[in-house]
Amino acid sequence: MLIALSRAFLLSRPADADFSLRSVTELLKLKKDELAEVWSRPEEIVKACFARRPNYNDLVPILLEIGVCDELLIRCGLTLHIPLRPMLGSITRDLSEMLTKLQGRDFACEYKYDGQRAQVHCDENGKVSIFSRHLEVMTDKYPDLVDLVPKIRGEDVSSFIMEGEVVAVDRQNGELKNFQTLTNRARKDVAIGEITINVCLFAFDLMYLNGQPLLDRSFRERRELLKSLFIEIPHHFTWVKSIDATSQDSENVLEFFKSATESKCEGIMVKILDNLTDVPAPAVDAQDGAQEDGFAASAPPTPSKSKSRTKGKGKGKGKASDAAGEKKPSSRRKPLLATYEPDKRLDSWLKVKKDYSASFDTLDLIPVAAWHGSGRKAKWWSPILMAVRNEETGTLEAVCKCMSGFTDTFYKANRKFYDDGSGEAVDEEEEEPIGGDSDDDLGEKGEGKYKNTRKTKPNFVEYSGGHPDVWFEPQEVWEMAFADITLSPVYTAAIGLVSQDRGLSLRFPRFLRKREDKGIEEASTNDFLAGLWRKQEAKAPAAPIKEADEDEEDLYN
Repeated sequence: MLIALSRAFLLSRPADADFSLRSVTELLKLKKDELAEVWSRPEEIVKACFARRPNYNDLVPILLEIGVCDELLIRCGLTLHIPLRPMLGSITRDLSEMLTKLQGRDFACEYKYDGQRAQVHCDENGKVSIFSRHLEVMTDKYPDLVDLVPKIRGEDVSSFIMEGEVVAVDRQNGELKNFQTLTNRARKDVAIGEITINVCLFAFDLMYLNGQPLLDRSFRERRELLKSLFIEIPHHFTWVKSIDATSQDSENVLEFFKSATESKCEGIMVKILDNLTDVPAPAVDAQDGAQEDGFAASAPPTPSKSKSRTKGKGKGKGKASDAAGEKKPSSRRKPLLATYEPDKRLDSWLKVKKDYSASFDTLDLIPVAAWHGSGRKAKWWSPILMAVRNEETGTLEAVCKCMSGFTDTFYKANRKFYDDGSGEAVDEEEEEPIGGDSDDDLGEKGEGKYKNTRKTKPNFVEYSGGHPDVWFEPQEVWEMAFADITLSPVYTAAIGLVSQDRGLSLRFPRFLRKREDKGIEEASTNDFLAGLWRKQEAKAPAAPIKEADEDEEDLYN
């Protein structure tokens, strides 16, 4: 929709508007890459506006008045009580990789608390709105925070937008509790007097202050304002625990990481403090291969990027040739800015979690279809077809079939959730068929009993293999481990990014867990998968991994 709007306002305008347009006749004469350049900047502007104020009722009237121009970023900026899309952190596999990536830069390490990310708005009248990372309204869920927030303003603070982590705590001693404890708290109609699970807000960023956006300020500046202008209330409101460091402070960073995990945190977040645009590339050991390219390729791509499909392929090929040694590595690194970038996943923020390791890559995939199991699994779905996202086209590209890592309890619950009505769902505890007379039944037998399945392949799913017994309505994200990535004639994931006629597939995929904290728009992309493949190939031994054929893929999938 945003891309369509940006292009429409380059080609047409209302009768009473006078902003400039592009000539269709002239555009028709351009080559594909030249046309992509014409579309690129307007797409970036419209997406940036929507990331700051995701409301079409605000965006479209301004577009009708002034079209797509830099003024749009000012006219459609941050607004209190309308959530902006949060900035996201890239994955880094371990502390040594993080320190290498940030060599020559000052950064902050923060505890990554095991709670719920919250965006807190407060206006000059003391009205408070609280939003989740998915922009859902959580104001009613946390009436204690609504009552608390106006009290944390210092004398010089009238209005603000703050970001932090809501964590369940023991009010007496401040001991942190896990996320599971927080999930036991009611989600709506919560009365302050009935609250049994207390929370503390650990603030880590400030995006708006006294009517002025702070997105273009460095993280060091935003953090200083956050710490100097707000009032700590122990075990109710404070700041995330943090230290400042450089890549030379490896021992201090390691100790801080250990203290975070010992304090029941998930790990640490690492954030660039200042805007440095001219930093030399780190020296790379010959044994390690294309380290910097490998790191860049392994990080998930920015969700709101505006490159065209043609440009995306070109960039992908560039990375592949770098990994193969055809192109000399640059002596400079791309700038990492310390500004707040809504709806982007950048290396300016890195997360190091206690369950990551340098040799253990995982992908967040979407289940899209399944086959009936055989033997004792005949009443369940197994294997299950998994897919990655294609950001450019909006499609889901099949990457593997998985039948490993599931428990019997999982199989039962999964069959109950994705029941096509062709067989009876089985109760998890009683091992008896679930009756069809319940008010909870959402459809007739054979018609998608739980409204979570389809009989035919959705047109937004790309898969050229054997026909599954059921197609799922995509709505979940599952974290998957795997042995390695191979070229495939069957699976369409990342086709065109590493090979013109082959996609990528996973060998020995294994289910780890459902990602309850992620929607399908946050699942791994085909670009990310291609990046992991390039990283793998850069470190591969001389004998290449052989291309998998369909029969072999069926064996290990």
